[in-house]
Amino acid sequence: MAYHSFLLEPISCHAWNKDRTQIALCPNNHDVHIYKKDGTKWTKIHELKEHNGQVTGIDWAPDSNRIVTCGADRNAYVWTLKEGAWKPTLVILRINRAARCVKWSPKENKFAVGSGSRLISICYFEQENDWWVCKHIKKPIRSTILSLDWHPNNVLLAAGSCDFKCRVFSAYIKEVEEKPGPTPWGSKMPFGEVLFESGGTGAADQSSGGGGGWVHSVCFSHSGNRLAWASHDSTVSVAEGGKTGTHVFQRHLNTSLCVSVFFQGHDCYPMLFVYDGAKGSLTFGGKLDVPKQAAQKGISARERFQNLDRRASETQSTDKDLATLHKNSISQISVLEGGRNQCSKFCTTGMDGGMGIWDVKVTHTNTLQILHMTDWCGQISA
Repeated sequence: MAYHSFLLEPISCHAWNKDRTQIALCPNNHDVHIYKKDGTKWTKIHELKEHNGQVTGIDWAPDSNRIVTCGADRNAYVWTLKEGAWKPTLVILRINRAARCVKWSPKENKFAVGSGSRLISICYFEQENDWWVCKHIKKPIRSTILSLDWHPNNVLLAAGSCDFKCRVFSAYIKEVEEKPGPTPWGSKMPFGEVLFESGGTGAADQSSGGGGGWVHSVCFSHSGNRLAWASHDSTVSVAEGGKTGTHVFQRHLNTSLCVSVFFQGHDCYPMLFVYDGAKGSLTFGGKLDVPKQAAQKGISARERFQNLDRRASETQSTDKDLATLHKNSISQISVLEGGRNQCSKFCTTGMDGGMGIWDVKVTHTNTLQILHMTDWCGQISA
């Protein structure tokens, strides 16, 4: 299987459009490149240039077709496609540190931005003034927000941060939505209310264990009744909300730290975890990758040289050569087909500048099995 990469630079973040024909990615700088698949090739069709600091987060709203980006310049922009060109609108975040991550809500009427200012900006469009404004969630956050994910009800928001905590907040904005109904995480949801805190004393928190590392990734289940997060101490945790309180199950790995639920790690390969609600167990399902022979097959001399140059390796084959397709840390993972409930394809991008699309299969036991990698990026045209 051939190995191709978008660029020689790392890919720090990415987002797909609704029909998965275009991908927006950041090559570890202040620009966003949009590529479109043209047969077996990917062709760059747009460049979004407005940030003057590294772009740290991208999210592409599937229905409204708007892109939101945030960056180290403490800004966020909402991009709208007009007459074949992407036009930016500045969002007033009111932060004094870098923005770290951004996420559209399911109804796309607001989005959340996590930052180093120890707060989360919940942004929504103010029709009267025709601009994007925000409200801040501050307490009890004590460090940088690294990851965000919305509950399916469009109100609850999960956040992982550098204070070793995973929390669930209410992000109810009365100006743009109706009052929410009760959930397994709680029933009283004024803006900023903490409904869960790992290792803490949130309103719905009864038995959660504490973590020992930065929370790099958070993810609600399809139903919203479960929340998973991955920490810097190689721990993967799942919390399940319910009438008797919130129960947490943890799994510690003897491997490099995890940076995205459920598949990703600094060991350069996706990983699988299986949660069994009936048994209350969280197990490691294995490493998801193809054999090294598949990665080597069909690589041209030029591509071999580029790979060696990226790894600062003088010989083609050494004891330190990685047996994985990604030759550096995986920076982000996203679901391509089937949604969170029945994922059939997912995408990985990495610090090696590569992108992989993986096929998975759901068995009768509701666990996932890797079938094969369907596409390793494809050749890129400038």
